[in-house]
Amino acid sequence: MKFNVSSKALYSAASAVSKVINSKNTLTILNNFLFDLSEDKLAITASDLENTLTANVEVQNVDGTGKFCVDARRVVDLLKELPDMGITVKVDDDTLAIEIEYPGGKFSFVGVSGNEYPQNSEENPEGVQVEFDAPVEMIIKGIDNTLFAVGNDDLRPPMMGILWDIKADGITFVATDTRKLVKYHTTMTAPGVECSCIVPLKPSTIMKNVFAKDENIHITIQPKSATLRSDRFTFNCRFIKGNFPDYNRVIPTSNPYVLTVDRISLLNAVKRVGVFVDPGHGLVKFKITPTEIIMKAQDNNFCTSARETLPCDFTGQELVIGFSAPYLVEIISTLATSNIIIKLSDPSRPGVFIPEENTPDSELLMLLMPMTVQEF
Repeated sequence: MKFNVSSKALYSAASAVSKVINSKNTLTILNNFLFDLSEDKLAITASDLENTLTANVEVQNVDGTGKFCVDARRVVDLLKELPDMGITVKVDDDTLAIEIEYPGGKFSFVGVSGNEYPQNSEENPEGVQVEFDAPVEMIIKGIDNTLFAVGNDDLRPPMMGILWDIKADGITFVATDTRKLVKYHTTMTAPGVECSCIVPLKPSTIMKNVFAKDENIHITIQPKSATLRSDRFTFNCRFIKGNFPDYNRVIPTSNPYVLTVDRISLLNAVKRVGVFVDPGHGLVKFKITPTEIIMKAQDNNFCTSARETLPCDFTGQELVIGFSAPYLVEIISTLATSNIIIKLSDPSRPGVFIPEENTPDSELLMLLMPMTVQEF
């Protein structure tokens, strides 16, 4: 086999596909890329048995077709250092000796038979499945807004991923770790179908890092997995088994007190005060009045304390409540408007964080459980 290809195009594809490979694999073959050469296309595949990503690269002057495996780390490291120019790849069909040549350089190594690479077990094509097209931007926004709230408790597997609640008129992305919950609803596209699935953390990260925001993807959802196809990539990922909690029951419907505050001012104040929290719980105490917020933190182990005051607009009289500083920073950082709105009821009930204005085709809501405040 022999073909010519742009080193930059090959590096871009190989680098993206390598994101699927684990640092340690149970099967040695999974440390490799599978190269599948056809008439004018090279398909590069990587897998960890749960997720499989394939990138298509245009090639020229193809002589022969076939499959072979190459060490992923070696190929990516080499291509990263090559200048941006055309390279020639030769593969001996019998010995799988591989040569990469370009003007002024030649590199030789040995590949592995492509037949040894595990094939992605396709689900029964006759099984229940739904298909729809969606802009990548919508998927990335859904992941960006919810990824930080994904749980890491092995005893609650359904919470270790992002729920895709797909309805005919839009998609709702939800993540929770029992302390915080994020719900992002978007109508940027109308799937025209109904289903739900839980996408794990790793494939969610791969989706946002691999697919380009300005392209569309075709999504096929089956009972156990989803396949996303764009012009350059095909990505298949397995779902998390189990039932996601009924998120609508958790969200308070009657939080009568509304707090409006400048987002950047609140974020910076929480970061500063958060330096002095007790790392065991991260508690920041808030005393909220109609015109200002007073926040306090202290760490008795080191005799440190902090206090900040900033203006606000609050519809209640006075409320004392506590929140975890690290969680607050995550939530406030994810909201994008200049002002944010926090809906509260009493110190024992969760606070609802929303942007001052949602975009016309989306709705974002975040919920954070309070912490007990003995005294302010």
